[in-house]
Amino acid sequence: MDDNSHDHVVPGSDEELATADVQGYDFRGEFDFQEMLESYATTGFQATQLAEAIDIAEQMQDADATIYLTCTSNIISSGLREVVAHLVREGYVDVLITTAGSLAEDVIKTAKPFKMGAWDADEAALREQGINRLGNLFVPSDRYVWLEKYLYDFFDEFFAEEKVRTPTAFARELGETLDDPDSVLKQAADNDVPVYCPALTDAEVGNFLYYYRQGYDSEVGIEILDDYDSLIEDGMLADTTGLIAVGGGVPKHHAIMTNLFRGGADYVVYISTGMEGDGSLSGAPPNEAVSWGKIKDDEQTNYTQVEAEATLVFPLLVAGAFSD
Repeated sequence: MDDNSHDHVVPGSDEELATADVQGYDFRGEFDFQEMLESYATTGFQATQLAEAIDIAEQMQDADATIYLTCTSNIISSGLREVVAHLVREGYVDVLITTAGSLAEDVIKTAKPFKMGAWDADEAALREQGINRLGNLFVPSDRYVWLEKYLYDFFDEFFAEEKVRTPTAFARELGETLDDPDSVLKQAADNDVPVYCPALTDAEVGNFLYYYRQGYDSEVGIEILDDYDSLIEDGMLADTTGLIAVGGGVPKHHAIMTNLFRGGADYVVYISTGMEGDGSLSGAPPNEAVSWGKIKDDEQTNYTQVEAEATLVFPLLVAGAFSD
């Protein structure tokens, strides 16, 4: 009998591939953190995606691109708040787009810390104790009681001369009241980095604005279209743009949508755990945005996605690409 089973199991190959060998970091000898990050390029899987993201982030800086950083509120909930503040403080970020929860939590942390908790906590017991759970972080409710008083005092000044304001003005003037060097809003205000928050009502800020307008001044309001005009027009004036999207949602889409008006962003890095299969914007990879004209398709690698949880990889990206 002619048995071809071996050829099916071990078919062989005719030529050697020209790509790099798979090889990880050699821990023998003195440890070098930057060399370890460089070794990610040939480690494979998401390590290689991270190495690519570091390279693209460096290209943004070499091209003197206007760099947009987008993040969702859970980034500020975590210890990544300090990482974002660092990028703003050191001038690595030109535009920040985020959510209302980020603003609220950044302010709270200037006075009252969030606490480490547990994923498997007794939720009913936490409710009785007045403790809110964010993953494995705990946030006592007294933080929001304090925030309400702080914002009410701020609202009096903020709306004193103009009854209708923008989210960027809200973020800037709120940041000017803060005294914490790790505050993202303070660093943005001090370094003239605009903070866009197109969904400003979608968190405690919105709740307290509602109560303030109902109880104190029915004429106050937030205008979002003026900010959208500015974001589009400033993007169109930029010679080159770079985008780092940490997480998805409104901030990510706001950045790529406004870059559509200039023919797409030039350099893009996504860090996401979103799933493409559900068709959501949060799960959409960068090549999908190319089809919409929101990201440019270059002959060189100008976009990538790291499919990983941000607290694990965002500090590594910053260490690799934004540390002198």
